[in-house]
Amino acid sequence: MNTYAVWGRSKQTLESEMKEQRKNHAAHCLVLPYPAQGHINPMLQFSKRLVQRGVKVTLVTVVSNWKNMRNKNFTSIEVESISDGYDDGGLAAAESLEAYIETFWRVGSQTFAELVQKLAGSSHPPDCVIYDAFMPWVLDVAKKFGLLGATFFTQTCTTNNIYFHVYKKLIEVPLTQAEYLLPGLPKLAAGDLPSFLNKYGSYPGYFDVVVNQFVNIDKADWVLANSFYELEQGVSDLTS
Repeated sequence: MNTYAVWGRSKQTLESEMKEQRKNHAAHCLVLPYPAQGHINPMLQFSKRLVQRGVKVTLVTVVSNWKNMRNKNFTSIEVESISDGYDDGGLAAAESLEAYIETFWRVGSQTFAELVQKLAGSSHPPDCVIYDAFMPWVLDVAKKFGLLGATFFTQTCTTNNIYFHVYKKLIEVPLTQAEYLLPGLPKLAAGDLPSFLNKYGSYPGYFDVVVNQFVNIDKADWVLANSFYELEQGVSDLTS
C-alpha cells in the first residue's frame, strides 16, 4: 500500500477528498512546535490569534509532553500528539541529544503522516501546517499531502540571520575573525554571536539543528518570525 494511502484510498484520491471537504469550512491549520521551553508558548500564542480570526487550529505536540502537561484545558484549540520515539520521557529518556534528534526526525515524520491521514477523514481536514523551523522535515510531509506550509522561527530575526550566513558558509566555523559585519546588523564581535558559534563544538546536536533550519525553506509558502519590527527593523527589511 502506498505510504500515504489510508483505508484503501490512493494518495490522489485522498488529496481530492481533502480539497472537496475544505470548500465547506474555514481554514484548518496544524501547528507543530519543537517540544522545548521557548518554542511551545510563542506558537501557542500565535495559534490563539489565528483562532480569533476564525481559523481552526490543532496544536500537535509529542506524546511525552502531552502526558506531562498539567493544564490540558484548551478551550478553543484542539490538541493531537505524535511520537518522538521516547513516549515515556522525551529528551530525558534518550541516550544523548543527537540520538533524540535522529529518532525524533525519523519517528516524528512517520507518526505525523499518520496523523494527517487520520484528520483527512474528518469533517475538517487540514489546509496548512505551521511548523517550528527546528523541524524542516514537517514541511516535507505536508507537501506530500498537498498542504500549504509556513515555517515559524521562534528566535529573533537577528539570530536567524546569523545562522543563515553559517548555513550558506558565509561565516566559517570555527570562527576565524574578531568582528563580523552582516547585512542589516551593526558590527558584531565574535563574542556577540550565538554560543553555538563562539563556543563551537560545545553543543554539536543543536548546532546542526539551528543551522539546518533553512535546508528546505525555499519550499515554504510563508516564513513567520517571532519578533517586533521596531526592534529589528534593519534585518527585517532585508526580506520585505
